[in-house]
Amino acid sequence: MTVIRQHAEQQFAEELALLAAADDRPRPPGWKLSPQAVVTYLLGDGGKVSPKYVGPRRLMEVAVATLATDRALLLLGVPGTAKTWVSEHLAAAISGNSTLLVQGTAGTAEEAIRYGWNYARLLAEGPSEAALVPSPVMRAMQTGAVARFEELTRVPSDVQDTLITILSEKTLPVPELGSEVQAAKGFNIIATANDRDRGVNELSSALRRRFNTVVLPVPGSADEEVDIVARRVAQLGRSLELPEVPPAMEEIRRVVTVFRELRTGLTEDGRTKLKSPTGTLSTAEAISVVTNGWALAAHFGDGVLRPSDVAAGIVGAVVKDPATDPVIWREYLETVVRERDGWLPFYRAARDV
Repeated sequence: MTVIRQHAEQQFAEELALLAAADDRPRPPGWKLSPQAVVTYLLGDGGKVSPKYVGPRRLMEVAVATLATDRALLLLGVPGTAKTWVSEHLAAAISGNSTLLVQGTAGTAEEAIRYGWNYARLLAEGPSEAALVPSPVMRAMQTGAVARFEELTRVPSDVQDTLITILSEKTLPVPELGSEVQAAKGFNIIATANDRDRGVNELSSALRRRFNTVVLPVPGSADEEVDIVARRVAQLGRSLELPEVPPAMEEIRRVVTVFRELRTGLTEDGRTKLKSPTGTLSTAEAISVVTNGWALAAHFGDGVLRPSDVAAGIVGAVVKDPATDPVIWREYLETVVRERDGWLPFYRAARDV
């Protein structure tokens, strides 16, 4: 069976094997690669190892160094700053397994962090090892691997604090069996969180103290963001087996420019202040807009990515609040886009959406 999306350790297995074979630096207990090799895997080597993250090297060094200690790692940032992407690749490079994942939601219960029960066996046999269903965190503790916790701040505060004993004592009590699980060397947790979405629950001070926090910033420059979008769109196009479309850096730069200007509330030349819409207009959304435009151009167009292919996606990303965002978008179209050299086709396509 051909899957839509492989896990990082599968998709980049050759790169991980190449790094492991050449890695002669000390490795922390339970790690597949040394900290130096993990950073190289994330940032690329300019040759056979492709970059997974485009940004400050020091941030990745701090993140990897944190995981080499007994401190957990919290990746913090606005939506679309590659928190999930970085956590997956960190787990893949360190443990060779990025699938030990807890997805945080308002409905996440303690059992998702600790353990649950096979109720059929529980009723038939009573509490036993065979009836216990380990959580991804428990499995990571047992195998000395890295567990991932997505959107930690979406989880109710009392459930968040289930992690305190795990992170401080490195044990998980199982009182029903009169036993406990002690973490094997190599165990750690990478959590992600943002403070922009609705439904955010602040971490308690006791839990926050048990994390080292690394803030992932939005791309610092337009060129950097264009590079990120182009790379990810190319990867997604290959994995989705979209028909080939000639490189369209002009349209990618257009999407990035629109997103950056509306996100910052200022035009690229710094001369005109703008109102920002309610959406986040993240790099991840820009990637989605361009990928969708690629599909439109390949399946319903002439095979060339054009302004009309990305216009609808941009409007959909910008206009989230039907009361305020359409006004902001129309004002941007009329005062900025309409007057910009070479943007008339995009202006007409966006106006007609």
